[in-house]
Amino acid sequence: MSGRSPGDDPKIRGPRDNTRISLSEPYEVQAWCQKLGVTERQLRDAVAAVGPLAANVARHLGKRL
Repeated sequence: MSGRSPGDDPKIRGPRDNTRISLSEPYEVQAWCQKLGVTERQLRDAVAAVGPLAANVARHLGKRL
């Protein structure tokens, strides 16, 4: 075993935690933009406005998860 958790696997290219939006990894930003149907700027602005909880961001953007 390599000591890595599944969330650390660099081959996984989607959000590691589907309840929180992380803006630190480009592939996570891209995945959330696709999931919510928004641009990166819209996603970043929404996270800045309401925090990283995905449900709050989706609600702020008028989207459903």
